[in-house]
Amino acid sequence: PMPRTLTPPSPHGASVIAGYGIAIANALDYAGIDSRRVFRAAGVDEELRIDPLHRLSVETVSRLYAICVDVTGSFSFGLRVARFLQASHLHAVGYGALASSTLLDFGQRMARFMQLVSQSATLEIRENREETQLVCIVHVPICPQTEDAWAAFLMRLMRILHGGDLRPLRVELTHPAPPDGDHRPYLDLFRASVLFERPNMVLAFAQDVMRAALPGACPELAQYNDKVATTYLARLDRTDVVACVRAAIIEQLPTGKCSRESVAAALSLSPETLQSRLASRQTSFHALLDGIREECARAFLSQASLSVTEIAYMAGFTDVSNFTRAFKRWTGQSPSAFRQQLVGSRSGSPDKG
Repeated sequence: PMPRTLTPPSPHGASVIAGYGIAIANALDYAGIDSRRVFRAAGVDEELRIDPLHRLSVETVSRLYAICVDVTGSFSFGLRVARFLQASHLHAVGYGALASSTLLDFGQRMARFMQLVSQSATLEIRENREETQLVCIVHVPICPQTEDAWAAFLMRLMRILHGGDLRPLRVELTHPAPPDGDHRPYLDLFRASVLFERPNMVLAFAQDVMRAALPGACPELAQYNDKVATTYLARLDRTDVVACVRAAIIEQLPTGKCSRESVAAALSLSPETLQSRLASRQTSFHALLDGIREECARAFLSQASLSVTEIAYMAGFTDVSNFTRAFKRWTGQSPSAFRQQLVGSRSGSPDKG
C-alpha cells in the first residue's frame, strides 16, 4: 500500500461541498470497492446530498482519501475521482459554469463562487502577454488527492465546454511527485507538462483559447444560477460581510433603489458599521456595487432580446447616459460596441479540432 496522506485538522473549520463525496463514493464503487465500508471506516456520513449547505470538513476528506489510497494502492486516486465529479454535484455553481460564454467567463465564475465549493482555497485569474492562468491558492492543509481531483475536474469541465481537444500549456501542482515515480496518469489526463512542488496549483492556457466563444453559452441560465449561488454563499457564512452584501446588492439592483443605506438596513447594520466591516476586508460598498453592475451589464448585453435602455435600468442606473459612461470606464467601449464584438466572436467561432 502507498503511504497515508492524512493531514492535520484545519484550524479554520474549512469545509467542502458534500456533493464531492458522492464522486469519491462512485469512484470507489467503479473500482470494485465497497464505498460504504470505506466511508464508515473514515467516519463519513453515507447519506450525502447535493446541497451547498451540506458540507464535509477538509480534514474529513483527507481522512477519507487516506483510506482510499490504502485500499486502491493508487497515489493518483484523486485523478480517478474527477471522472465521477459532475457539474451537478456543485449545485448552482456547476449549472452556471456549464452556461458560461467563454472559458475565461467560466474561470471567473468558478473563482467568484470558490468558497461555496471549497473553503480551503481561493481561485484567481492571472494574465500576462503569453497566457491566462487559473491559479488555486491553498490556505489550509489539503491532501494531494484533493488537489489532483480539483485540477482534473476543472480540466475535464473545460474540455466539455470547449468541445474539442483542449490542452493546457502546462499544469503546476503543489504536492510532491508520486512516490513510485509514475507520472503517466498525470500526463495522460492533462496532455501537457506537469510540474510538482510548485507554490500554487496552476492551469495555464493560451489567451485566445480562453476568450473564444463557447457553443453551449446561455447567459440567461448562467445569470440565474449565479444569483442562486450568491444566495447560498451568503447563507453558508452569515459572518462573511462581503458575501452578504453581494447577495443584498443583487437582490436590490433591479429596484433602482440600491444604496449603502438600504443594503445596511437589509443586513440589520448601520451604514457606518457596514462601511467599517467592508474596509476590514479591503473593499467598500461602492466597489462591490460597481463590480456587480459591470458583471450584470456584461451578462445582459449578451442577451440579444434586451435593449441597452432596459439593461441600464436592470443594472441599477437611472438613465442610459450614466450607464454608457460607466460601461466605457469598465471596458473602454460603449455598450453597443461591446455587444457588436460579442456577436462577431460568435459568428466567427474558431476551429475546435
